[in-house]
Amino acid sequence: QVQLVESGGGLVQPGGSLRLSCAASGSIFSINAMGWYRQAPGKQRELFAAITSGGSTKYADSVKGRFTISSVNAKNTVYLQMNSLKPEDTAVHYCNVEAIEGHPRYRNLKVWGQGTLVTVSS
Repeated sequence: QVQLVESGGGLVQPGGSLRLSCAASGSIFSINAMGWYRQAPGKQRELFAAITSGGSTKYADSVKGRFTISSVNAKNTVYLQMNSLKPEDTAVHYCNVEAIEGHPRYRNLKVWGQGTLVTVSS
């Protein structure tokens, strides 16, 4: 099995910054991609930042120029640096990993973190 542990959420004022991290552990053969989703009250969960094992990144228009996703492959960890936060960024943030499980199954997995709440408010 593969587990994800997220950290770094909290309360921040508009214009402030937060850094989220997500570490994957367990039986991992390889990680293909890691991403961050968020779900605001009454809204669907949406993907807003992703990074492949090769380092290619993709962002939703709503966070481009403000958020940066990065990863340390050797540590199976992904980070999200969030700057210039806005009240509309308030949501539960979820880490997601697309991986191949290790020996003996070598199956494709899509694993979710437990979620961390980010609240942007004065």
